[in-house]
Amino acid sequence: MSTTNGAANGSAVAQESTIDEKLGPKNVPTEEGRKTDELLDRHDRYEFGGPGGVTAMMVGFPMLMYYLWICLWFYDGQIVYPNSVEEVKPFLLQMWEHVRVDASPNLYAWKVYSGLIFYELLLAYFLPGYNQEGLPVPSLGYKTLMYNCNALSCVYTTMVTAAVLHYTQIFRLTEIIDNYGHIMTVAMIWGFGVSFGMYFWTVIRGEQIRMSGNFIYDVFMGAALNPRIGTVDLKMWAEVRIPWVICFFLAVSGACKQYEQYGYVTPNMAFMCLATWLYLNACAKGEECIPQTWDMFHEKWGFMVIFWNFAGVPFTYVYSVVYMASHDPSKYQFSTPTYIALYCTLLTAYYIFDSSMSQKSRFKMQCQGITQYRKTFPQVPWSIVKNPKYIQTAHGNKLLTDGWWAYARKPNYTADWVQSFTWGLVIGTASPIPYFYSVFFITVLIHRCGRDFERCSIKYGKDWERYCEVVKYKFIPGIY
Repeated sequence: MSTTNGAANGSAVAQESTIDEKLGPKNVPTEEGRKTDELLDRHDRYEFGGPGGVTAMMVGFPMLMYYLWICLWFYDGQIVYPNSVEEVKPFLLQMWEHVRVDASPNLYAWKVYSGLIFYELLLAYFLPGYNQEGLPVPSLGYKTLMYNCNALSCVYTTMVTAAVLHYTQIFRLTEIIDNYGHIMTVAMIWGFGVSFGMYFWTVIRGEQIRMSGNFIYDVFMGAALNPRIGTVDLKMWAEVRIPWVICFFLAVSGACKQYEQYGYVTPNMAFMCLATWLYLNACAKGEECIPQTWDMFHEKWGFMVIFWNFAGVPFTYVYSVVYMASHDPSKYQFSTPTYIALYCTLLTAYYIFDSSMSQKSRFKMQCQGITQYRKTFPQVPWSIVKNPKYIQTAHGNKLLTDGWWAYARKPNYTADWVQSFTWGLVIGTASPIPYFYSVFFITVLIHRCGRDFERCSIKYGKDWERYCEVVKYKFIPGIY
């Protein structure tokens, strides 16, 4: 590797015990860096509007999920609302009736959703995987944790299992989309149950970190950092195995429903099967890169992450599938050139997303002295930057300024958002609701960038200012 800031090499390079002649100094925090990490690894202020803000999100988001699903399934995908004050009460009663009748947590939904949860946990516990060392965790005295990355075998074992159950008529995949509301409610119950259960379990064991002292806020942000069952890291397990597996099978269920109804699968539904598979496979095949992320070494496992993985992602990101499964294909039919443009946009965005994520994660691995990488399908071109340029910080870490990361500070976010936008474009103007994913996602990304950049500014100081001079743009080179 080469550096773009020789003046910043100072004390970090001077520590001979951390020097690797081939790779340069490893990412070991300096004494100054440890003091900064200690400052960052404590609760000093509220985020998300504090207790009031997180309470509003915990109550409001499930209600929004119900509302958008009702609009999609029962009101032709259009936004409905009362036209006068007198209509408010009847309107709310009608909404409640839809939830009560069509989204009750019935036995079928409990068996399907809970069965998936326990099956994925069982597979994660027993199937062999690729062992990957995580980043040094300041909260654990810079200890590194090992991760058993077996998502790839778990995901494809699940696919084979589902195919056999469908073919033998034991469990028809078509039934998933038909019971969307019921399963969504069970997913929400799981999300709340695991969030509160994990909070109390962590506090009872005395393993809580970065607590504010406010009960509801700490449940939202989380108390535990790296909860585990044996070798299964629950935070990483839930991030990969639950949301994206459900998204994929919802798309497959929609395709099965179309085939049974019309004798064919529309290019639009096939697009969603491809899009959800690409994302699921990317998470599984690159699982060894996840331990290098902020989610693993800093973000706690609370309602914000748990509910989103158990219910939020799978039941708000694939609204286009819900619409297509309940409407005639004539409402969202495109010309051949439009389909070609749509598919090409998805694949281009996916390529940039996959390769940029790989570049950053492999760079972090290089900084740990790891030079042998896992080979899983597909390994896209330019996944690894050879002899990358970087800025050596006084903290001890290196900031990548090469590959896609020479053009923007978050190129993966930009590509990720473009993918989310195509998930709405796939039904055109038939309904505005499938665009919720991309609208919500850009809000999350901007907010997360603000949190990340503020933390980096504190952590790296003048080195961060230098980095921002080298990599000027946040998302889109030359624009923003």
